Amino acid sequence: MPELPEVESARSTIEAAALHRRIVAVDDTDTYECRPHPPGEIAAALVGRSLTAAHRRGKSMWCDTSGVDGDDTPGPTLGIHLGMSGRILVTGPDGTLTEGGDWQGGRYGTGGEEPDRNPVWDRFTITYADGGTLRLFDKRRLGRVRLDPDLDRLGPDAETVGAQELAERVGRGTAPVKAKLLDQSVVAGVGNLLADETLWQAHLSPRRPVDQLRPDELVRLHEALHAATKAAIRNGGVHTGEVIEFRRAGAHCPRCGAEMTRATVGGRTTWWCPQEQV
Repeated sequence: MPELPEVESARSTIEAAALHRRIVAVDDTDTYECRPHPPGEIAAALVGRSLTAAHRRGKSMWCDTSGVDGDDTPGPTLGIHLGMSGRILVTGPDGTLTEGGDWQGGRYGTGGEEPDRNPVWDRFTITYADGGTLRLFDKRRLGRVRLDPDLDRLGPDAETVGAQELAERVGRGTAPVKAKLLDQSVVAGVGNLLADETLWQAHLSPRRPVDQLRPDELVRLHEALHAATKAAIRNGGVHTGEVIEFRRAGAHCPRCGAEMTRATVGGRTTWWCPQEQV
């Protein structure tokens, strides 16, 4: 499932290639992806406008829109959620492709369309006056497009949250620390792989109750979260983490050589080093 780094690649794709281009048509006929809006409602709200900025908090992404025909009054907010395997594809006037989102099977920024891509999987499409498009490509049909999305339930973004705020939010209660990291109302953007990478870097057991974490361990957790998140953004996704390829049976910790341990924590399959993450 796309985590914060994958969503950031989609957001940066929109920022780099999709802004300030006048919208002339919108295909919002996928009633599941565009729920609760009926077909034509999103189109009516966007045609004649342009996207003016792309934002992200955690795994949630949204775009500001302009007024119509010189009107300075901003338009509605366009929320786009990638679901479990969504990607954003933007074509320029000359057909050049820029893309970002779920890394599995992706070819970010390769400059050409994949020949075997099924057009049915383009669940939402914006067409620009210059002939280019923005598409939400979503094989599994689990993404979401909606106007004026509610973002109030999200915690602070995992990439930018401060050390004190993270300690205050994560340290409440008795839940395992991994379960707390996965709670999007506590800190937004951490998924299963990023949580395992962060805890491995911080030398913390995913099963450790948060009320047992010392102040220095919470500082270490914050440093590891920022380092893991920024590295994943820089390197192309959470799959590039140092411990990710060792999350499998028979694999050994790349630091100390101990055989990795597997269990379910916070409802998710979890791997950690039993020697260093005690």
